[in-house]
Amino acid sequence: MTPLIIFITLVVYTGLIFFISWITSRKADNQSFFIGNRKSPWVVVAYGMVGASLSGVTYISVPGWVGSTHFTYFVMVLGYIVGYAVVSTVLLPVYYKLNLTSIYTYLDNRFGNSSYKTGSVFFLISRVIGASFRMFLVVEVLQIFVFNHFGIPFWATVVLFLALIHLYTLKGGIKTIVWTDIFQTTFMLLSVIITVGMLIHVMHTSFSEMWKTVWSSGYSKILVTHVKSSENFMKLFISGAFITIAMTGLDQDMMQKNLSCRNLKDAQKNMTLLSLILVPVNMIFLFLGAVLFIYVGHFNMHMPASSDNLFPDIALNHLGVAGGVIFFIGLIAAAYSSADSALTALTTSLSIDILELDKKFAGDEEKLKRRRQYVHFFMMFAIIFVILIFKVINDQAIIAALFTFAGYTYGPLLGLFGFGLFTKFKVRDKWVPVVAVASPFMAYFFSRFLQFVFDGYKTGFEILLINGLFTFIGLMILRVKHSYN
Repeated sequence: MTPLIIFITLVVYTGLIFFISWITSRKADNQSFFIGNRKSPWVVVAYGMVGASLSGVTYISVPGWVGSTHFTYFVMVLGYIVGYAVVSTVLLPVYYKLNLTSIYTYLDNRFGNSSYKTGSVFFLISRVIGASFRMFLVVEVLQIFVFNHFGIPFWATVVLFLALIHLYTLKGGIKTIVWTDIFQTTFMLLSVIITVGMLIHVMHTSFSEMWKTVWSSGYSKILVTHVKSSENFMKLFISGAFITIAMTGLDQDMMQKNLSCRNLKDAQKNMTLLSLILVPVNMIFLFLGAVLFIYVGHFNMHMPASSDNLFPDIALNHLGVAGGVIFFIGLIAAAYSSADSALTALTTSLSIDILELDKKFAGDEEKLKRRRQYVHFFMMFAIIFVILIFKVINDQAIIAALFTFAGYTYGPLLGLFGFGLFTKFKVRDKWVPVVAVASPFMAYFFSRFLQFVFDGYKTGFEILLINGLFTFIGLMILRVKHSYN
């Protein structure tokens, strides 16, 4: 790929995104930014959320995981369906009944201000680290395979991408993202499907023959029954359900789009459709991973040092200009789709939950808009700062640990919302932050204890459930006699 082709691809794709932004953000106000004036068509939201749910991590990493974990990830995907059903039937009715803009306002109504701020802060920490990690992976690949050829430093690449995302989401916010996500999702999926077709063509085989090859290979293994394995199918299924409940249903980023639907019924239809779409979509990514590894074996290639680089290495170095452009477009789509909604959700949470700008400037739309735009700018730099910290650390083990820590912070949210929804107890609100901070540490040491007692037991994604359980127990200790009506 030549620098000119890469530059033209980036400019054209970004230009189309800005065109969509310009159309959708006309006459946008603060309610447009926060909840899309509750006018988003549910089918549009459902399809667009596919791209945001997958992110750059799925685009780059899931195909690479196939080499070590095979198709076991698919069991977790099936668990997602259960999780989305819980979000649809339990959480969404509460959010719509209370007419929420930020979902963490529920904690204020249910427990008090300390719980409310605790939930908001945990979300901010989780999303800043999570969004930064996802962007870091994508930008790192782009830097290695593309921008180093231009002599552009890593920090400039990061600033460029975040600045572009900042600009096209600044005015319209969620109203814009609902529509740009359709574009992003389409190009991400097309890039994967076309790449599979190109790989099959290069290996001089047919889709049906490749399908048989994949399913007769070891890569297609789905069920692991060994109890101690972190890939045990029951662990993965249960984890998939609770990951969806916590990281979708209790995440302002994912719920903000649902709250932009016209009513509860539309939001529920959106959740149902999304859960069904994600099943075949994730299978496509797994199938791509198997085809990539078969391609490596077919041509006796050397594997990259990191499995994350397998897809980009083959697409950019072995599939010609067309393959490189297709991969590059899919990668940009993945980067934009995950970062734009994260930036908007972080702006919403900091503006409403922490700074309470909606209360301070009630009735003054212009002042609220101006302050909200300052917050948007601040959150952009917060993400840039964390991404650059990841680069300075330059240690994959530490970075992975930070990302895992961000995952831990969803546990207290799971415990808080679970206790609020399934008990009638009030709690000593001022002590809730202590419980929320202590729970992740207790969950970590408990996971180490399990490994020691059960000789090699590996705690997987179920740590989220353990973490939430510790928070629930802590809140039970803090309960008071008065019941919540």
